[in-house]
Amino acid sequence: MGDVIVIQFSTLDGVVSDPDGRGGTSYGGWAFRFGAGPVADDKFRLGERMTKGVQLYGRRTWEAFAKVWPQRDGDYARVMNAVPKMVATRTGIDAQAWPNSEVIDGEAVAWVEKNRESTDIVVIGSTSLVHQLAAAGLVDEYRLITFPVVAGQGDRLFVTPADFRIVLAEPAGPTVFTQLRRV
Repeated sequence: MGDVIVIQFSTLDGVVSDPDGRGGTSYGGWAFRFGAGPVADDKFRLGERMTKGVQLYGRRTWEAFAKVWPQRDGDYARVMNAVPKMVATRTGIDAQAWPNSEVIDGEAVAWVEKNRESTDIVVIGSTSLVHQLAAAGLVDEYRLITFPVVAGQGDRLFVTPADFRIVLAEPAGPTVFTQLRRV
C-alpha cells in the first residue's frame, strides 16, 4: 500500500502560501530569506518515493513549477522532471509545458482513493487540494520544512482537526524538518 504524503514549506504560524513571493502578497517570500539551501534538493527526504511514486499538484502550483523546473539542471531537477505528475484541475493545463504531466480524469479525492493502494502519492504545495484530501481523511503523512518566520496572515496548512505522531523533528540549517504521521 502506498502513502499519501504532503510536503510543504511552512512558517512558525502555519502559513504555507506565497513562500517564494510570486503571489505578490505583503508577507510573501519568507522561504527565500535564508538563501537557496533550505529549499534545494530533497530536503523532504523522500528518496525513492520521488522516483517510484507519483506527484500530485493543484493547477496553480503545477503552473508555477512548470515555469521553472523544466529549465533547471542537476540530479534533483532530473528527478522532478522525470517523475509522473498528476494535476487536479477543472480548467486544464498545457501538459507539454512540464514533461510527464497529466490531468486527473474526474475528482482528485476519488483519484487518490483509487490509486493510493498501488503507489505513493506525494502532494507538493497545492493548499486547497491538501485541504480536500485532509477533510476526506486521505493524508497519511506530512513532511514540513518550517522557517523561523511568523507571516501573520495567509493560507494555513491545517484547517481540519487531526491527531499526529511525530516521527522526526530536527534542525535543518536555519529551518526545522518535521515528519508527522496521522494516527
